[in-house]
Amino acid sequence: MPTNPTPQIISIESTLIASILFDSETFSEIADVLSGNDFLHTSHRKIFDVCKSLHSQGIPITPEFVLSRLEGAYFVSQAEFSEIIATSPIANIQGYIAEIKDASIKRQLNKFAMLIADKTGDSALKGIEILDEIEKGIYDISSQGAETSFRGSKEVVEHTINLIKERKERGNTVLVGLNTGFARLNHFTAGFKKGELIVLGARPSMGKTALCLAFVQSVLNSGKGAAIFSLEMPAEQLMFRMFASLSNITLQDLIIGKMNDNEMSEFTRIAQSVSQKPLYIDDSSDLSIAQLRSKLRKLKSQDDSVSFAVIDYLQLMRGSGTRRGDGARQEEISEISRGLKTLARDLEIPILALSQLNRSLESRDDKRPMLSDLRESGAIEQDADIILFLYREFVYVDRALRAKIAKARQEGKKDDEVRKLEQERKEKREENVIETAEIIIAKNRNGEIDEVKVQFNAPFVRFEDRASERETSYQPTNTKMDLPDSPDSIDVVQI
Repeated sequence: MPTNPTPQIISIESTLIASILFDSETFSEIADVLSGNDFLHTSHRKIFDVCKSLHSQGIPITPEFVLSRLEGAYFVSQAEFSEIIATSPIANIQGYIAEIKDASIKRQLNKFAMLIADKTGDSALKGIEILDEIEKGIYDISSQGAETSFRGSKEVVEHTINLIKERKERGNTVLVGLNTGFARLNHFTAGFKKGELIVLGARPSMGKTALCLAFVQSVLNSGKGAAIFSLEMPAEQLMFRMFASLSNITLQDLIIGKMNDNEMSEFTRIAQSVSQKPLYIDDSSDLSIAQLRSKLRKLKSQDDSVSFAVIDYLQLMRGSGTRRGDGARQEEISEISRGLKTLARDLEIPILALSQLNRSLESRDDKRPMLSDLRESGAIEQDADIILFLYREFVYVDRALRAKIAKARQEGKKDDEVRKLEQERKEKREENVIETAEIIIAKNRNGEIDEVKVQFNAPFVRFEDRASERETSYQPTNTKMDLPDSPDSIDVVQI
């Protein structure tokens, strides 16, 4: 005997309504799927319809505004309303939306089934007429809330022509998308474009975070805003890296506070500049795709200059949390990557997601990454518009030298032999203070696949164009931020 789902659904509805009133930014996401008729409880239906009316008028959805409109046909007592808003809201609303929609469809199907049962008993109706009504009824139920997304050929052609004309008038030296800060990368990608999902993959210690900060600095230099979701390290650690890359002070010296007066003055000027940029950092270590979607939408509505978002990194995110068993993680990654791509299109901004690579590539002679090295690669490879890999040969050279030194000590080699190996490593590191790194373009939906050589200054965790690339077409502006002429004092740097 099936249990009565009504109390559970009413509780779920109440929680969702409370969540809307707690954070009205979620309403657009909910209204894309649900309508007032999807709610079983009459009061919940009325409150939802009032929220929809407020939203369409651009009026904030707050308990005060909602309560003031719960009158006449929409009457809900203040006591009942107070009981609803006292319900604890939830952050991950996707599961609740799905449950309410599912229950609504089942109620409609049950009602429709009873109607069909009555009609089949009517001898005046032909079977083909009943079948036609069944098809129409099923279509009506399945298409609820699904607005048409078709655009006519004329509209699409006109919009495309306008885009081409606009770009022709600007000239081919102007980027279509955001300036990456690297001339050759701009050449192959035409910049990071609206609606694109870009994936940057690398093994640990290659400098993924440093490279993404270089992209962010370039975006900020263009006068646009950027958001970073840092699941791996606190915001302060990101800021250490950004300060080092923008200055002549090494990361190590910044971390321990080793600066002379001139360096302190330089640091103050840089901090002043960064503090005035539209840069936003969320360093929550536990983040679901639903939470990220809600946070980024809310930020974009508060500051429309935000034109670029970074997730560091993809595999640390959570999906809806409803999947279990074999293949669950692959399905979860698929949900996350699909969600990021959809969000990029909805907000019309490029989103950069950093990704770890499989350890198995370390066993190859050629350790340059390939698409198959992406962890849970199927969905990521499919959803991404651009996939970049970062590769630094010296990481493996230095690792091999360290292994030789450790082995020599373990085997009890003479001190002079160990010192010789240590000296060799020291010389190699000095030779490669500024080393060549490769940005491998493994997928480019709208352009060529190639590789871009850049230089990496390890002490300052700074990626930049090689000198030979700085006079080419699509030349970006200086990747260092514009700094104030005088070291204006500031108390605290907060982004």
